[in-house]
Amino acid sequence: MLRDITIDYEKITAKNTPKECMISSGHRACQGCGEILAMGMVTKAAGKDIIVANATGCMEIVTSPYPQTAWKLPWLHVAFENAAAVGSGIEAAIKVLHRQGKIKKKPHVICFAGDGATADIGLQSLSGAMERGHDMLYVCLDNEAYMNTGIQRSSSTPWGASTTTSPAGKQSKGQNTQKKNLPMIMAAHGIPYVATASPAFHLDLMNKVRKALAVDGPAYMHIYAPCPTGWGLAGAKSVEIARLSVNTKVFPLYEVIGGRFVISRKPAKPQPVLDYLKLQRRFRHLSENDVAEIQKAVDDSWDYLERLAQATGNGKEEKA
Repeated sequence: MLRDITIDYEKITAKNTPKECMISSGHRACQGCGEILAMGMVTKAAGKDIIVANATGCMEIVTSPYPQTAWKLPWLHVAFENAAAVGSGIEAAIKVLHRQGKIKKKPHVICFAGDGATADIGLQSLSGAMERGHDMLYVCLDNEAYMNTGIQRSSSTPWGASTTTSPAGKQSKGQNTQKKNLPMIMAAHGIPYVATASPAFHLDLMNKVRKALAVDGPAYMHIYAPCPTGWGLAGAKSVEIARLSVNTKVFPLYEVIGGRFVISRKPAKPQPVLDYLKLQRRFRHLSENDVAEIQKAVDDSWDYLERLAQATGNGKEEKA
């Protein structure tokens, strides 16, 4: 069902970009980690008045080695599978405290989880939280595998990628299934706001956080998070690969607002998907035919997204 939703939020520009990150320096993230970069951007946009539920994963480990913490705000480490359930409980408790007059202002609730904790282990609790309509933001930091435990494949791992549990070899091309489309699954729940984002486009990412927190009800953001360690990528190339993922249409940036699809960035001159693949060791085994197959899948997915945008009333696009 399509709904006309007006989002009232304070837009972030290059001139008023928030400076304070709610994650301090000194954390243990790898050089070039896209997850910590994206998570810092989220907290900058959200500000201090938030409570975080963080699923088990890389970000939980690198920001909270006992007895230290990199967090400057209320933060809970929760299990792999229940970040959305814990976020739901926090949000419900906040409503009760506010109704009883024990707190004057309701803080925002943000859940952080990786693709394994979102697409696989935690999908059930996430779906339940979205269906119940809890007023919170769930952020999936997608590095396309279980990086924390040894680079095992997840259902968010793209076709052809080599991981420790989908290794490329004489009898295998690597991952043999297509990447699960979590943003579309969340959009199918009929929630007010869904968005994809990339740390290579920081203003786009931070403004989407502001929009997600401004809507009344659940919101979901799927953020592309390069992993140099797991992808066989130079740490200095993280932002470059994040930009390439958008400019090759591998990772489209869009919003779904009240069921209406809006493409955030439409590359003026799309680059071939090979430009994206060749920088990553996890794809180095692919043949020309494999690359052609991936290119076709990317083009088909983009065409489908454009048709959705046209069918639901989209008229706004930015050129990358």
